[in-house]
Amino acid sequence: MAHNLNFNSNTGKHSFFSVQQKAWHNLGTIVDNYPTSKEALAFAGLNYTVEKRLLFTYDNENQQANEDTEIKIPEINVPNYYATIRTDTEQVLGVVGKDYEIVQNVDAFSFFDAIVEGDGIQYETAGALGSGERIFITAKLPGYIKVGKEDLIEQYLFLTTSHDGFGSITAAFTPVRVVCANTLSAALKNCSSSIKIRHTVNAKERLEQAHTLMGITNKLSAELNEIFNQWTKVKVTDEEVKKLIQLAMIPNKEVLKKIETGQEDELSTQFVNICEKTFEYTMSAPSQSLETTKGTLFGVYNGITGYFQNVKEYKNDETKLKSILFGGVAQQRTQSAFDLCLDHMRLVLS
Repeated sequence: MAHNLNFNSNTGKHSFFSVQQKAWHNLGTIVDNYPTSKEALAFAGLNYTVEKRLLFTYDNENQQANEDTEIKIPEINVPNYYATIRTDTEQVLGVVGKDYEIVQNVDAFSFFDAIVEGDGIQYETAGALGSGERIFITAKLPGYIKVGKEDLIEQYLFLTTSHDGFGSITAAFTPVRVVCANTLSAALKNCSSSIKIRHTVNAKERLEQAHTLMGITNKLSAELNEIFNQWTKVKVTDEEVKKLIQLAMIPNKEVLKKIETGQEDELSTQFVNICEKTFEYTMSAPSQSLETTKGTLFGVYNGITGYFQNVKEYKNDETKLKSILFGGVAQQRTQSAFDLCLDHMRLVLS
């Protein structure tokens, strides 16, 4: 599986660091202890800056008239557009408009430090993709969501931003179940699990207002703790597990209609295979054998998230990351699973 990690030819290293656990094909720097933001910036190879520079093009007539000369000088300025340049390697990362504001990598780490005022934040991974046009950071917050007696869910913040003009600055709260490393992110009613900031004027100032995400984190953490513990007490039959998986995996209204009208024999082989693999993982994965997951509604939700992270194959790791955390198919299906499990719990308790 391709990793798409940036390789810096100046340093001879991949732009990635991880604490203790080797990841991303064993590339990058592995450190024993959680670093400070300054150290993490260096370990991940993110200690570079980006500039906006003017764009130029050539005058065709003059270029043809002087085609025998070795030196060709651009003569026409491209108005209102700029190239974003990585200053240490002089690589062009993208083309942006005049209102685009660069948020430097160091400012992204400042966002995390501001969340808990540097107290308790633990930088776990960070890196750059492509030529350095996209960066990502994950940091672990202090404390856990405790489900049952021994099932712990760590609390992470994830941030990604780009220097190529595509996409917003996005920061998200991401709970991760320790026993299987499944991301359990889910949006609750009236409470998103992430914030997005456009690369326009005052983007840096808005990025510094980290208390917004901290408020989201605190609310989600408390609500998920209550919900997940309720789910562990709701028992489900094998048939109920199959039905919940099937409904969560529905890709469109056409498939939904076939299920609702009993035309399941007309479902595509691909859809059936996905449901069968998810059911198999839900029923047999070692992480599904705990008291909190075995035969419970919490186990169904974990099974579906586990399929997308441990079973499904992706084009590359970047595609997997986007699918799971930033509105891709995996996040859409796991959100459907979360909503279905909530409805099932309410039905049982009513």
